[in-house]
Amino acid sequence: MRDLTQGSIPKHLISLAVPIGIGMLFQMLYVLIDLYFVSRLGDAAIAGVGAAGNLQFLVMAMSQVLAVGGMALIAQACGRKDAVDANRVFNQSLLLAVLAALATLIAGYAFSGAYMRTIAADAASAEAGVAYLHAFLPGLALQFALATLGAALRGTGISKPTMLVQIVTVVLNAILAPVLIAGWLTGRAFGVAGAGWASSISIAVGVALMLLYFARLEHFVGVDARELRPQPPVWRRILAIGLPPGGEFALMFVFMGVTYWCLRGLGTDAQAGYGIGMRVMQAIFLPIMAIAFAVAPVAGQNVGAGRGDRVLATLRSAALIGSAAMFALTLLCQWQPQWFMRPFADNAQAAEVATGFLRIVSWNFVASGLIFTCSGMFQALGNTRPALYASASRLLTFALPAIWLSQHPGFEVRQLWLLSVATTVLQALTVLWLLRRELRRRLPAMAQAAAM
Repeated sequence: MRDLTQGSIPKHLISLAVPIGIGMLFQMLYVLIDLYFVSRLGDAAIAGVGAAGNLQFLVMAMSQVLAVGGMALIAQACGRKDAVDANRVFNQSLLLAVLAALATLIAGYAFSGAYMRTIAADAASAEAGVAYLHAFLPGLALQFALATLGAALRGTGISKPTMLVQIVTVVLNAILAPVLIAGWLTGRAFGVAGAGWASSISIAVGVALMLLYFARLEHFVGVDARELRPQPPVWRRILAIGLPPGGEFALMFVFMGVTYWCLRGLGTDAQAGYGIGMRVMQAIFLPIMAIAFAVAPVAGQNVGAGRGDRVLATLRSAALIGSAAMFALTLLCQWQPQWFMRPFADNAQAAEVATGFLRIVSWNFVASGLIFTCSGMFQALGNTRPALYASASRLLTFALPAIWLSQHPGFEVRQLWLLSVATTVLQALTVLWLLRRELRRRLPAMAQAAAM
């Protein structure tokens, strides 16, 4: 365990964020590598894989329930120096991860066809999406274990092992992708299904490596058969914190699903361009997401220790660092957005849509960074409902107007991108107000507890 209740807060944030960011970068390369090779198969393949990949947000939503709930409770237990509670939470999170993985496999194979037929622009895109999903579902199911194991280490203030595992798995995925997608060396190409299998195999190796690390090197928390029996009171604690962040990711799935549905009438190129733009934007968001992921354990341990002054200092440092990074990325996207599209230049029309998307939505990067930072703070405080309320407000401000616009003559993709910018800024203002209210309520109680 690493004690984050002492020492320089910016140093703690950066030292945690750098390995997290590197790990997330390599994780994002999963998608970009697959997308690069899939883009050689045509617009229908890109649109199908992009739409199918949207389901990853739904799985991320469910995995975040366990990861965030477990991480927050483990971080607070570390602040209290309570190893027994930390270990109990970790093992119960792992048990829930196994149950969730089984549910994902069953539901995924049962309903993936119906999902793709609902949002795909044409039959070819739907067929490509189903082929990809059927191969990727084992990897999606294993994401629960990978997220739970990584979150447990993050709660104890350790992030390097997760980074190293992600690097190994992405390198393996980079090797397998051309072999399975394009048939390099073997002469047998599996197309879009190969992309799914490359990711599933790589994630399976990553889970095995993480389990090996816990078995041999991690001592503060670890797999304990005695703690793997179902303990509903611990489940309730995990879910109370984890469900709202999971709901935030589920809403991302809804927003992206609504966007794909709205773009159906504009053809495969529009859906393919949106899919490329979203994946590139996710890669651009890595710096602020790394900072936000570091905020939760740093602030969480200080919440557990009753150090309200350090909790506030964590928020200020993270907001400043994150906003500066996101503003720099905004300028880059305004200057040369097409630079990010060079790997996809073979699909000129889709790349043009993606470039326009990036140029407009980059104006909400700073606001998005503040949203991620506030979400990390709510996780640390153990009350994640306000962040969910702010995200849910976009159902009214984005989803409903987007559907209305798409049904009118003269509808253009640019209208969706502008709507996204406006509603993201509104969400940032809402979540900042909610966090200010929560801190005003919690900080006096922390100061009183620390004085006792």
